[in-house]
Order: sequence, then structure tokens, then C-alpha cells
Amino acid sequence: MTQLEAPTKKQVKRWRQYLANERAEAAVYRELARKRDGEEREILLGIAEAESRHENYWREKLGDQVGMPQSPDLHTRFMAFMARHFGSVFALALMQSAEQRTPYLADEDAPDQIAADEAMHAEVVRALAQKGRERMSGSFRAAVFGANDGLVSNVALVLGVMGSGVSTNIILLTGISGLLAGALSMAAGEYVSVKSQNELLEASSPDPEARNLLPKLDFQQNELALVYRARGMSLREAQAKAERNFKAIEQGMLVDEDVDESQQGLGSAWGAAMSSFVFFGTGAFIPLIPFLFGASPATGAIIALVLVSIALLFTGGVTGVLSGKPPLTRALRQLAIGLGAAGITYVLGVLFGTVVG
Repeated sequence: MTQLEAPTKKQVKRWRQYLANERAEAAVYRELARKRDGEEREILLGIAEAESRHENYWREKLGDQVGMPQSPDLHTRFMAFMARHFGSVFALALMQSAEQRTPYLADEDAPDQIAADEAMHAEVVRALAQKGRERMSGSFRAAVFGANDGLVSNVALVLGVMGSGVSTNIILLTGISGLLAGALSMAAGEYVSVKSQNELLEASSPDPEARNLLPKLDFQQNELALVYRARGMSLREAQAKAERNFKAIEQGMLVDEDVDESQQGLGSAWGAAMSSFVFFGTGAFIPLIPFLFGASPATGAIIALVLVSIALLFTGGVTGVLSGKPPLTRALRQLAIGLGAAGITYVLGVLFGTVVG
């Protein structure tokens, strides 16, 4: 289409949607910037300014046909909601996903410069989201994955037992046993894992007592330089660093802090164990809800599957956001995996009940 040709109705409609989306995305970045400070704030405002330039491009391209302001698409409105109410890594991860799926790459009406801008925005947001993921508490990730494990394992157990033709009481008893056994097993495994990791890090960290012995070192042999070389420094760097520390000792000053710096552990092993127990138990409890109220095996199974499906969609979506992937795709994948496991155990339960019966 040349500049002299009037755009088609389809083009006008598409451009108006682009205009609305760019305006909304600029507002999302400004909202995210409002809740931050320092360099992150400046970066987000810089992206917002770029989105405003894109908005102006589509406004000028539409000219007299710009029309009344339109609402952005559903995905952009959801990102705006997340930015207003959370302003966290979730909103950034969603923006990363949106920038990666830009429609400009396949649209001949969109200039290459804007498409390239969107690709660069995706990389900027990816870096900012990664910082947020690193700052995010490990307990939160453990909550999502622990609850998901409880959901899948216990709904599969409940349906497998139900398939064998037992009564509601037996199903409930089995489900509670599965909840307790799984939660205790997860807690024990988490405790051992975190405790072992902390002990390994402690064994690999410099001994704090070594700092007190520095004034007694033989300056000619320079054992401290060997310490730095063992930590990965070159011979020249190690000797220079050791000399600086010896001069500090002679002047009665504190030596370089990285002589006794220690690596951070993974937190409390007991805290990790309790967190794992609670979140696994919470997920495993959901399939038992209908049976606690006396539902029949068939009715209870249907209700349990509905409740578990909703929970799996939620945990899968959150997992997708945390990994920077489309949340809907991850939610549906998690649902398919969970229901697939439940279906297999149900069939096995039916076969087992038939053989035993």
C-alpha cells in the first residue's frame, strides 16, 4: 500500500488496536516504574517513552481515521491489572511474554524499526524480570510446586482407589493417609536437601577464624597469596592483594573483607521442611473435600476433579509466569499432566479391583 492509497477497513481496525495497545503498555511500564526507584525506574520509564513513540506512529498513520479511543486487548488489560495491584515479577514476566509475541514481525504495515524495538524491549524486561525472580523468595516457588505435587499425587491416589470399587470411607481414609505420608516425605526430603546444601556451602566457605591469624603469617612465605590463588586469582593478582592486606595489618586496619566472606546458605532447613509439609498438604487436601462432606464415590470424584482442575490451572499458570513462558500454555499442560496421571491410576484401580474381585 502506497501513501496515496486509503487504508482498508481491516487495516484501520488493526491500527486502532495497535494504538490502544501501545498506549496501554506505556501506562503499564509507567505504573511499574512508579513502584520502583533508582536504575530500574529509569529503565522502565525509558521503555514507556518508546511505547509512546510507537503510539504516536500509529496515531499519525491513522490520521483523520483515528476515531474514538479503543480498549486494549484482553491480555494487555490483564497486564495493567497485575501492574496496578502487584507491580511484581509477575507483571514483568507477562510483559516479557507480550513483547516476544509482537504482531509487528508479520505485519507489512509495521516498520522494521518498531518490530526491532519490541524485540529489544523483551530483552530488557527479561533482564529486569530475572532480577525479580532471583529476589523472589524460594518459599514462594516451593509453595507452588509443593501444592502442585500434592494435587497430582493425591487425586491420582483417590481415583485409583475409587476405581477398585471401595466405599467412601475407604477412599477418605486412603486420601488422608496419602496426604500425611506424602507431606511427611516431602518435608523430610526438603530438610535433608537444604541441610546438606548448607553444610556443603559451609565447608566450602573461608574459615572466619583464619582472619585472626593473619598477623602471625610469615610475610616472606606469603601464605595468603596462596589462598587467593586457590580461589581463582592469577599469581600477580594474588600477590598484589596479599600485599595490600599486609600493609593494612601494619597500619592497624581491618583486612579485606573477602578474606572471611561466606556464601549465603539456602535458609533454615526446618523452615523449608515445614513449608514443604504445609503446601504439599494443602494441595493434597483439595481432592478430599467432597468426601469429607459424605459425597458418594462417583459424585465425589467428579467434584474432586473439578476442584483439582481449577487448582492445576492456577499453579500451572503461576509456574508459566515465573518461567517467563505463556501462562495459559503452561496451565493447560499442567492440567493435562494432572488429569492424565489421575486417569491412568483410575484405570489401574479398575483393573486391580476386577482381578481381586
